[in-house]
Amino acid sequence: MRTVERLFVVVSLAVLASAISKDVPVEELKARLQSTNNPDEKAKLCVVIAERELADADKLFQAGNSSQAQAAVREAVTYSGQARDAADVTGHRAKDTEIAVRKMIHRLTDMKRSLSFEDQGPVQSAIDQMEKMRTDLLNRMFKSTK
Repeated sequence: MRTVERLFVVVSLAVLASAISKDVPVEELKARLQSTNNPDEKAKLCVVIAERELADADKLFQAGNSSQAQAAVREAVTYSGQARDAADVTGHRAKDTEIAVRKMIHRLTDMKRSLSFEDQGPVQSAIDQMEKMRTDLLNRMFKSTK
């Protein structure tokens, strides 16, 4: 029985590693997200999608495509929220999700500093939403048992 469990873990990790490959388009990751029922895998995929959307937003802001960049930032916030929700189901990926959200907040903060005043508002809103998600994750991880 242990051999079957180990084989399952190895296969699961291999599938997850291939899903997270940098060569896989975001649309394919989104399709995989829709097709999976495993909350841990959903949390990981959502984090990867959010990170990719944030990287795209940074490139779009640098290229001067403000409206597309803001849409990518909104997508990153949406998928970060989905990652938080998926991590909450089992609690197994809460720590990893919180760390990823914290890093994305730092990236958004750095991004905001280089933007025009008009573009800073939506980015600050995204930062605030992600801070709330992070706080929710931390509260769930360290909730009081009193």
